Amino acid sequence: MKVLICGKGGSGKSTITALLAKSMAKKGYNVLVVDSDESNFGLHKQLGLEMPEDFMNYLGGKKTLGEKLMQAYQTGDTASIFENKWQISDIPEDYTVEKDNIKMITIGKIHDFGEGCACPMGALAKNFLINTETTPEDVVFVDTEAGIEHFGRGVEEGCDLVLMVLDPSYESIRLSEKINELAEKAGKPLYFILNRADKIGTQLMMETVDKNRILTSVPSNSEVFIAGFEGDELKVELPEIESVADFIISGIHS
Repeated sequence: MKVLICGKGGSGKSTITALLAKSMAKKGYNVLVVDSDESNFGLHKQLGLEMPEDFMNYLGGKKTLGEKLMQAYQTGDTASIFENKWQISDIPEDYTVEKDNIKMITIGKIHDFGEGCACPMGALAKNFLINTETTPEDVVFVDTEAGIEHFGRGVEEGCDLVLMVLDPSYESIRLSEKINELAEKAGKPLYFILNRADKIGTQLMMETVDKNRILTSVPSNSEVFIAGFEGDELKVELPEIESVADFIISGIHS
């Protein structure tokens, strides 16, 4: 099962990704977290890990990667990027960090002024997910950049499920409408996680989005907030997150 997590900036995508990864790892699954947000430098901290080296360096860096992606686009052959299909255990160790059944890979980050667009990173994320095969004991969580650019890059093509994190805001609700449209076009099931919503916020969002697609509402939590603010590992277990993990497990074994 490969699960893509999206939403607007600041909605809590990385926090939800980290909490779900920890929950699934504790349940005995082999978890791979794919950081495909080129501007987020905090997800590894939430998992209690060091920042891994950019995976695009495995393919020679941004310039060489761009050339390989262009070749693949022209030939329609992803083998020009990856020689063979691989499972999670086959991902080169030099580009991963690991702890407690959780392995993390970072597609690439913006490091320098004027280094160019992040398009090669998005294309690599798409091809990486398509190339990586999973077993019923595996689950992959993909933390995306804010908004909908990943849909334009086709990252969802390599995933089985899309989870959108909504916070109680006008921008988040409007974005959910577009993501719903794009997920339908991509042929991917979409479900919502309401985040940091009090009673009123939850009620208003449930009146706006499809109730049948809302998996849970995660309330504000001081322990999560403090850990996120200080860059510490998330160690809290939330029943709302456990319910989402159980939903994912039911999908794996259905």
